[in-house]
Amino acid sequence: MTHRPLPGRRSVLRGSLAASAALTLPTTLGAAPAFALSGRPRAGWGVQAGDVTCDSGLVWVRSDRPARMIVETSATESFRNPRRWHGPLLGADSDFTGTTRLRGLPSGEQLHYRVLLADPDDPRRTGEPVTGTFRTAPVKRRQDVKFVWSGDLAGQGWGINESIGGYRIFDAMAKVNPDFFLCSGDNIYADGPISATATLPDGSVYRNVTTEEKSHVATTLDDYRGNFRYNLLDQALRRFNAQVPNIIQWDDHEVRNNWYPGEVIGTGTPYPAGTKLDDLALRSRQAFSEYFPISTVSGRPDGRIYRKVGHGPLLDVFVLDMRTYRNANSPDNQTTDPVGILGREQLEWLKRELARSRAVWKVIANDMPLGLVVPDPVEGKPNFEAVAQGDPGAPLGRELQIAELLRFIKHRRITGTVWLTADVHHTSAQHYDPSRAAFKDFEPFWEFVSGPLNAGAFPANALDNTFGPDRVFVKAPTTANVSPAQGYQFFGEVDIDGDSGELTVRLREYDGTVLFTQVLQPGRVGQ
Repeated sequence: MTHRPLPGRRSVLRGSLAASAALTLPTTLGAAPAFALSGRPRAGWGVQAGDVTCDSGLVWVRSDRPARMIVETSATESFRNPRRWHGPLLGADSDFTGTTRLRGLPSGEQLHYRVLLADPDDPRRTGEPVTGTFRTAPVKRRQDVKFVWSGDLAGQGWGINESIGGYRIFDAMAKVNPDFFLCSGDNIYADGPISATATLPDGSVYRNVTTEEKSHVATTLDDYRGNFRYNLLDQALRRFNAQVPNIIQWDDHEVRNNWYPGEVIGTGTPYPAGTKLDDLALRSRQAFSEYFPISTVSGRPDGRIYRKVGHGPLLDVFVLDMRTYRNANSPDNQTTDPVGILGREQLEWLKRELARSRAVWKVIANDMPLGLVVPDPVEGKPNFEAVAQGDPGAPLGRELQIAELLRFIKHRRITGTVWLTADVHHTSAQHYDPSRAAFKDFEPFWEFVSGPLNAGAFPANALDNTFGPDRVFVKAPTTANVSPAQGYQFFGEVDIDGDSGELTVRLREYDGTVLFTQVLQPGRVGQ
């Protein structure tokens, strides 16, 4: 295995932390900027990099007032002979956030960047720079690739608890030294208010950092923006963002639990009766586009979230959106289903891009699991939220679309597919095999589940035998909504060897302890 040196990453991180300490957060915790602030623009919410490829990437920042975003990059921490990009003007229309796209970057190298915020009326007046670092993707196969994935942050009322280290899992993920972090959705829980305290089963008290926007369910654009800001109050997350670029997808809790297009909220909920989920989704999507550096969405709230992010000859990541284009949650037992969970356009895009990909490994980032049954009962009706509906026979409902995709992968001889997901708040490894399945026309494959990052943990879901899953490993609590203070928080690691092409998956606990390891061989359609 070819091991990469770490050129100054730790000291860069120390520099970014020093800058973060100098650039304190707004006096009113989590509040929007006040226009009467004096002095120079400040970036107390840290920086992020996202969708980094061989020669490009995006850098994000948030200001405390109107400012011009400027990004400088360098091969050295001293920023000798930096390259400069002039970014957007940050204002109230984007909640003072902005993203700058960097192009023409050297491949396979550790780059250092710093963001300066300039006074729009006097460009000479800039705030303290905030620094970060990332590695661009390699163009040579012999360079290893490593990344981590998980999902589900600040859910079920479990927020930032500084007495346990806040979102401590991000420190453990940083120690793995990944090239990037794939977040599989539920970046916020817009439908989950956070109270100051919660009593645990042993009588101890879980103490949350609180903000006004997290005191109720989100319905306005400002509410959704406040939910994204809340997570950035956590020091561990800000440290991680300065060190590791991200690839972000979304799921349901960015809007509301188990939502689908066209849904209208009835009575007996914290939301006004008659609230249209499509309206809430538009507001959340705008805030989502403002708070993450996403190549297809940043600055374009109407841009699509599904996309392919190439990471050199060893890896393509296919980021799915199993929320925006789906049909309504239902018993899901129909024998024809032209819409499914992806929508026809996204399905055809995925088939086309998988067939075109020449990467050794093709990671399909599905924000919902395939063979795990996720119920969504409504007034006693057995509706279902994901792909499986518990009928172990031939494909029905949304399974029809997945069957079509699996058949396509088999007959087009597409090698190296691996499925990664989160959503269900436990960690597990499922191996799907036609010899065990009701549907036979596919090749064996693996699906790995991780999460939550910081949310309630839940027992393992039942399996649906349509695609023949075998749960090879699982770690989950036996009771529902176990707090982060009690453990059961997880992330996964994927390590691709540049010499052999082998892909190793490790399922880890919040402190980095390895729970399960699976090694996969390159060049195979099924395994």
